[in-house]
Amino acid sequence: MPFSPKRAGSVVYSLVMFVIVSVLAGVLIAGLFVPVAGMAGVSSKAAAAELESLPAELSTPAPPTRSRVLMGDGKTLAYFYDEDRVPVTLSQVAPVMRQAQLAIEDHRYYEHGALDVKGTLRALVRNSTTDSGTQGGSSITQQYVKMVQIEACKGEVKCVKQAQVRTLKRKIRELRYAIALERKFSKDEILERYLNIAYYGDGAYGIQSAAKHYFGVTAKKLTLPEAAMLAGLVQNPDSYNPVTHPAAALDRRDVVLNRMTELKLITSAQAKKAKKVEFDPKDGKVVHAGCLDTRYPFLCDYVRLTLLQSPALGKTEAERRDALYRGGLTIQTAIDPKTQDLAQKKVSSVVSPTDPLISTMNMIQPGTGLIVASAQSRPVMGRSKKKGQTYWNLSADVEHGGIQGYQAGSTFKAFTMAAALEKGIPISKKFNARSPIDFSGRSYESCAGQTHVYGDFKVGNSVTGHSKTINMTEAAEYSVNTYFVQLELAAGMCNVTKMAQNLGVKVGHPIGQPAVDIVKEFNDKPSFTLGTAEVSPMSMAEAYATFAARGVHCDPIIVSKITNRAGKSIPVPSANCKQVLDPDVADGVSKILKSVMDHGTGTRAKVLNGYDQAGKTGTIDSNRAVWFAGYTPETAGVAMISVDGTRKPFDKDKAGYRSTGVKNYYVSDTQQLLEGSGSGDAGMKIWKPVMEKYLKSLPDTKFKQPSHRLEVGKKVKLPYLGYDISAATKKLEKAGFTVEKRYVYSSRDKYSFLGWSPNSFATVPQYSTVYANFSKGKDPAIAKAKKARDKAEAAAKKKAAAEAKKKAAEAKKKKKAGG
Repeated sequence: MPFSPKRAGSVVYSLVMFVIVSVLAGVLIAGLFVPVAGMAGVSSKAAAAELESLPAELSTPAPPTRSRVLMGDGKTLAYFYDEDRVPVTLSQVAPVMRQAQLAIEDHRYYEHGALDVKGTLRALVRNSTTDSGTQGGSSITQQYVKMVQIEACKGEVKCVKQAQVRTLKRKIRELRYAIALERKFSKDEILERYLNIAYYGDGAYGIQSAAKHYFGVTAKKLTLPEAAMLAGLVQNPDSYNPVTHPAAALDRRDVVLNRMTELKLITSAQAKKAKKVEFDPKDGKVVHAGCLDTRYPFLCDYVRLTLLQSPALGKTEAERRDALYRGGLTIQTAIDPKTQDLAQKKVSSVVSPTDPLISTMNMIQPGTGLIVASAQSRPVMGRSKKKGQTYWNLSADVEHGGIQGYQAGSTFKAFTMAAALEKGIPISKKFNARSPIDFSGRSYESCAGQTHVYGDFKVGNSVTGHSKTINMTEAAEYSVNTYFVQLELAAGMCNVTKMAQNLGVKVGHPIGQPAVDIVKEFNDKPSFTLGTAEVSPMSMAEAYATFAARGVHCDPIIVSKITNRAGKSIPVPSANCKQVLDPDVADGVSKILKSVMDHGTGTRAKVLNGYDQAGKTGTIDSNRAVWFAGYTPETAGVAMISVDGTRKPFDKDKAGYRSTGVKNYYVSDTQQLLEGSGSGDAGMKIWKPVMEKYLKSLPDTKFKQPSHRLEVGKKVKLPYLGYDISAATKKLEKAGFTVEKRYVYSSRDKYSFLGWSPNSFATVPQYSTVYANFSKGKDPAIAKAKKARDKAEAAAKKKAAAEAKKKAAEAKKKKKAGG
């Protein structure tokens, strides 16, 4: 039966080709061919169906495609790919490129079927009669089959070798798949797929990426010399790579031009002109994969790690990685370059990359969790310590590229406030905040039940003038340590640590080890309220954003939209926003922290624009880290400056160790003198200037006022107290009251118990203070006053007697003179 040179699309043609190849090969391979012996009993339709069966990868519409990450302004931040490929339609490829590719690989492509019969049969005969190796003869369709099978290996060496092995068995399998492909797709569709999957060397996959990579143009704008060079690369992309082997590449290009001339696709004059064009590697545009060379490498890496943890991209990490690096995703983020650049500029103006300090500024949108900005003093990703580079996100937790945590100091007092208010302890709650106080042995409620402070735990205040009986607002305004330790013990350590956990605070931990459970680790450590836990700065912004959102906690998120290569939306990682704190309690915290900004340690960081602002300063022991955490109802931001304990002069194990941390430390690179306070350094130098500009784009929203109950507490009746001081104290403390001894002057003997104030059955605010009054003896002022009074009376009597005596003498004298 003669073979038509035209493409035969009939079932008969497919069957004939199948039988002829099988007969010539002299083999019947189970699973690949319909057995000849059974052909008579198989219908033409069934046999054709067998031929048309394709492996899954050959039915996939598009090959592995690079994904891109967009910033909030629509500009590209980064690309992720295993293979730099951007699929295009055939209409987006210059006709001369199509001509060049077919001229050198399969010039009769549109004239024959799945295989070029003459070439294939010739190759099969020669390969079956010689031991000198196999001969080519593959059509574009057959080459495409081979490329798809190699692509399906995903770089696995053994798999790739098997797909490339030059055997008759592989050749026959390719022919079978090629026949099925040509029945399923048109010639143009197959050529389009071929051009998109072909490897053009130097990391460029597909014609669009190759055109950009070598010449800086799209595939549609390729010229004759450019198209000829690219077409020649497919046969051996490494040997003909024009970047590494320019002479070989030009020779190969000329081979293609000669072939196009032979086929009369171009004239000799066109070929001659094209051969004079030199290759300039500077024309190309290299697209880097990953985050290393991007504008914001650490935000980029945050995106990457977020997606690799997203169930929407796959059940396993391998599936999620495939989706990101091979799925052609478009990932829209909320990154605002203007705000990010603003935050980075202010951080870098205080701490430079090479300074032995670390600084960060993180901003989160309350109620959504969107990361508005995340800047760090070492913004360049790399390994050069001398240049101040790092691979670590200095703001994030370990799961998002972080490596360590930092003690956050008194910013933790906000969590104690919230836990206390949630328990019902009002803002008006007073404690005697004398300094120092020895808390050793004090009892408190841990998650395991009632316990007591172990070891030596003495606490002093860093601010003078407030070591007296004060309420929660004044204690916050001046960050009074002894007040907040007492408040923490009253609220219960379990409640305080659970509050921090619910608000999103994350403790740093070594890479490869499980995350630290902040409740289990710290519910028995009363120093918690002083900020001794080492936490990630991003999680502190997350926690304070929860206060700003009136108790709605959201996980920090950076991805706002994901679409696949077909434009279909994929669910984005959720912020998991939920109410974790009563709005009234959050309002109470905001009222207290607003007072810190208006009247306390935060006043220097306050933006003077009339906006409601709340904030808290934080400074740890030896001034090794200073913090400022602040927010409005519309945004939350946390700035931090810490020593780098691995570098001089802050490495304790090296000579010249500086024990005073950042206090009075002169940052030579930026010419900044740090004072060692959260308000003066992190607040004034970073948080304030960033917020001054950023708040101009936000509405002037006011904080909600907390309820009266939260301010003064619920009214309750005191129980009967009696004169058994120990029993009454236990009863009161169990009910949440604070019991304090108070000594007053009385006529009773010194140290004798006088009674309670307020007394039994009095109506008082819950959690208020009840005083056990003791005599300190008679008031010396009373005795002094009596003595003064007696002395005055004696003097008056003496004066009166003298006056009387004088008058008597005068009367006697007058009488004598009259007689």
